Amino acid sequence: QVQLVESGGGLVQAGGSLRLSCAASGLTFRRYTMGWFRQAPGKEREFVAAISWSGSSTFYADSVKGRFTISRDNAKNTMYLQMNSLKPEDTAVYYCAADRFGVDFVSKDEYDYWGQGTQVTVSS
Repeated sequence: QVQLVESGGGLVQAGGSLRLSCAASGLTFRRYTMGWFRQAPGKEREFVAAISWSGSSTFYADSVKGRFTISRDNAKNTMYLQMNSLKPEDTAVYYCAADRFGVDFVSKDEYDYWGQGTQVTVSS
């Protein structure tokens, strides 16, 4: 079965950094656009970043552009999100997602598979 497993979340002070990882299995990883989404309590799940199958193209929400960097290692079936200059507004559960055929990669409805999420908490 397809499985996406996030790791690397935790508690960090504002201005600090974290690196999230997403390990994929049960799918041909290199054929999928991969994305990160996040969801805070009482809010809709929102797009954070996405990366094309080859890693040659990346996309970011305006709220994280310049602070977060998405990357992937197809040989390891793993995607990463480096988060720098973290703000309290970044506090959320962060989800890894895989999209095979969707055309709108910023929409959560386009993704085929999801991980269970990892909590990121940024304190003031």
